[in-house]
Amino acid sequence: MRVWLACFVVLFALAELFDWVKGFALPLPIYILGGAFLAVASNYDKIIGYYFTDVSINASLEEPQLNLPSPVSNLVEEDEGA
Repeated sequence: MRVWLACFVVLFALAELFDWVKGFALPLPIYILGGAFLAVASNYDKIIGYYFTDVSINASLEEPQLNLPSPVSNLVEEDEGA
């Protein structure tokens, strides 16, 4: 019985909150400022990240380049020796 009562209270509160939000309106400048804030927040690492990047981290992420002979040059050398 307590579960049913708790579910009823929660659903009733959600329905009332939904009705209140439907009637709630914000002026256009608030939407523009909200959009600008979301744009800055979503690209924060791209904007601010460049100023604080650690060069040693970027260098350690690069894979080492090995100077191995190509497989084609090995085949050519083996054919010449035969």
